[in-house]
Amino acid sequence: MSVPSPEPRPTVLVTGCSSGIGIAAAERMAARGWRVFPTARQAADVARLQAAGWTDALRLDLADSDTIGAAVAEVAERTGGRLDALFNNGAYGQPGAVEDLSRGTLREQLETNLLGTHELTARAVPLMRAQGYGRIVQNSSVLGFIALPYRSAYVCSKFALEGLTDTLRQELDGSGIHVSLIQPGPIATRFRENAHRAFRARIDAERSAHAATYQAVERRLAGAGTATPFTREADAVATKLVHALEHPRPRARYRVTVPTHLFAVLERLLPARWLDRVLLAATASERQPRQGPKAKRPGGAPGR
Repeated sequence: MSVPSPEPRPTVLVTGCSSGIGIAAAERMAARGWRVFPTARQAADVARLQAAGWTDALRLDLADSDTIGAAVAEVAERTGGRLDALFNNGAYGQPGAVEDLSRGTLREQLETNLLGTHELTARAVPLMRAQGYGRIVQNSSVLGFIALPYRSAYVCSKFALEGLTDTLRQELDGSGIHVSLIQPGPIATRFRENAHRAFRARIDAERSAHAATYQAVERRLAGAGTATPFTREADAVATKLVHALEHPRPRARYRVTVPTHLFAVLERLLPARWLDRVLLAATASERQPRQGPKAKRPGGAPGR
């Protein structure tokens, strides 16, 4: 009498697993019995993951199409073409005022946070279509629906990701493939540390009209280990991921942290000008007091 083979474990590919949310998500799903393919951009991080027991760890750089294609092909080879879920987590933040972003700097931000994520998703969808089911979860941000000053490149990438994801969810309706967004707020990760490195590498702060403000921006970024109010641990995102991947009716959006819930309400209720005032007040410590005379409106009326 033959013994039936055990049911294969569900599989999930997770990007950005060198630290933070990515590795927390990988650990949580592995603990729940999933076969996790954690990925990282740097070969050294992949080697570290493999040494820690993640035998399915792969290199995947969202700014490099070759590594995206190779990673998806390797997952398909190891699983016999099966991919139950994709968690698009990998991203970084590029600080800087809109006027200080070069075309190349903005392109680099979009290559990783948007275009690479899109390409990986587009390569995963055919595998899920072939099996008739799947889950795609995009890690967005509170900055995917509200804007804050000096975060323009990141805001741009996440606003675009949300629009792309909403469209994809509609296009996959009825296919058995469910698409969700997670919208974290402040999470205890190395995000600030990496953002500070990107700022120093690509923004000419000394020559900028925002030079004085950038001093405060750098102080905020340099305080990478300082938790802001309402900061949650990376596992809070992993908790939402579990629901998105395992619940029979996953939500379109999962909000994490108090600021994300609060700003979602304010964004719906307040006129744009009032919301701007709230957001500028929330970031007032990052800006220097304005110097010089008050701006004049047409006709001589003072601005306020």
